[in-house]
Amino acid sequence: MTSVQVGKDDGHDGEAVTAGATTVGAAAPEEQGYHRALGARQIQMIAIGGAIGTGLFLGAGKGISKAGPSLILAYAVAGVVIFFIMRALGELLMYRPVAGSFSDYAREFIGPFAGFATGWTYWLFWVVTGMTEVTAAAAYMTYWFDAPQWISALAFTIILYAANLISVKLFGELEFWFSMVKVTAIVGMILICAGILTIGFSDAGDTASVSLLWSDGGFFPKGIGGTLMTLQIVMFAFLAVELVGVTAGESKDPEKNLPKAINTVPIRIAVFYIGALIMILSVVSWTNFQPGVSPFVAAFDEMGLQVGAAIVNFVVLTAALSSCNSGMYSTGRMLRDLALNSQGPKIFTRLTRNGTPLIGTTFSAGLMLIGVWINYQWPGDAFNKIVSFATISGMWAWIMILASHIRYRAKADRGEVAQSSFKAPGAPWTSWFALAFIGMVIVLMGIDKDARISLYCAPVWALGLAVAYLVLKKKDPQGAAFSKAGAGRG
Repeated sequence: MTSVQVGKDDGHDGEAVTAGATTVGAAAPEEQGYHRALGARQIQMIAIGGAIGTGLFLGAGKGISKAGPSLILAYAVAGVVIFFIMRALGELLMYRPVAGSFSDYAREFIGPFAGFATGWTYWLFWVVTGMTEVTAAAAYMTYWFDAPQWISALAFTIILYAANLISVKLFGELEFWFSMVKVTAIVGMILICAGILTIGFSDAGDTASVSLLWSDGGFFPKGIGGTLMTLQIVMFAFLAVELVGVTAGESKDPEKNLPKAINTVPIRIAVFYIGALIMILSVVSWTNFQPGVSPFVAAFDEMGLQVGAAIVNFVVLTAALSSCNSGMYSTGRMLRDLALNSQGPKIFTRLTRNGTPLIGTTFSAGLMLIGVWINYQWPGDAFNKIVSFATISGMWAWIMILASHIRYRAKADRGEVAQSSFKAPGAPWTSWFALAFIGMVIVLMGIDKDARISLYCAPVWALGLAVAYLVLKKKDPQGAAFSKAGAGRG
């Protein structure tokens, strides 16, 4: 059991927030200063939106060119792994729903450095992602407006920053509508493809057939190896699905809303990824897709529907803004969680009257603006190498979720901590399987010269974290944040 002293900036006038590791629901959002403002409708759409991003709308084109129709199988297998990860996270969330959950659980069940590394790494993941997405959103705007890119980037950053500071409810509303646009686009594409397959309208009507999934070189035209090499692309597309865990501390009814959102993960993957790809590849041969070109744009072109480019451009713009909005939300909460545990500057504990992390969100938004400037000054390889780190840093959160769940389940079975009301089926073996799968993906990243750079960045970041951790520990060697027995708020 440990107490974390929260200063006046935290909105608690120096009261001690005490949470026991064996108490379900410890460190409640009200104790943390957060407001429960995210309803079931918003939680559901945040969960859906987290699984749909530019990785699908743009990245799938590269995957199709590398693996052909077998990319569908890659998404299916990876989807099962993602479900295991989310059920592991769900069990932890129902044991103790807190904002900044990944680092909190890593701190409690693995150790203080694991919590420190997880919090800062996940923060970096969203800052880097925000840098790229706000720049991408500005680039998409040039489709309609002939204006300097930096103006749009600045405008988007300011708008999303303001929305995140006003209230968590406004963040939830923005994410709801961003997700609605993405869902509508995919469902619309599926329905159009279904119409072409059954009625035969458009330029693709004469050649459209489910047999296209195996007629042009077979289902594995590039061999099993080609399919395996797309797993990193697939896993990148699923990054941010875990964001629903960050919302735990601000959900109105986490015991009801979070399990429901997590249990619909297989349905979302089946419809939005597997279903969409089956329909697209049944209407247009996989040989017509190229890396860097959205499969949705390519499909519209093959159908002779010229309006498709404008529609997809708007949807991808929405996906980029959604990702940046999520980054603004999660970074502030991760920094505050670290600060509350003496693993970050105390200034990050400050909240607005509406319960949003003022300084943490402001600091992160400022770095995202620096990313826009970097992209303006040094476009090309230098910036892309920084961006490549997003994949490995995002998967680190998954690794910590799984490792924390394995340790939690062992303790719960021994009666050392309370049992969760939402147990992961097949655990802990499903968590071990998911860890092994992620390990295989990391090995494949090392083989692929295009993805290898992210593995080079990881040791440099780890070294920086280790040095920072030792400095903080030296300043406060007796602090609860640096004692495994007292790690975390629960």
